[in-house]
Amino acid sequence: MSNAFEKSINIGLGLLLYSREKVEELVEELVGKGEVAKKDARQFAGELMQRGEEQREELKKLIQSEVAKALVHVNVAKKEDLVTKDEIREIVREQMQQVLREQGCFKNEGPQ
Repeated sequence: MSNAFEKSINIGLGLLLYSREKVEELVEELVGKGEVAKKDARQFAGELMQRGEEQREELKKLIQSEVAKALVHVNVAKKEDLVTKDEIREIVREQMQQVLREQGCFKNEGPQ
């Protein structure tokens, strides 16, 4: 079984795209060729699916890391760095109130 498992590892990124059905087909093919014992087929399929999921997660982390690096490289603002319309309105409102207070036109200190 370990020899067949080593062969399956050589599938590489193709395994990432395999659905459970495709993995089961592959295992059945290996059983048919005598490379995997029928009693080990279910465990082998599970191992392949687990390995595929681990590779998916590794690839996902790698992609996220590379995208983050690319965004930093091109100087794209992060969501937390952006100011919303409501925040802009509040800033403008506060500044207008400050100017009006300084000119003596606005006496109310509380929020409007």
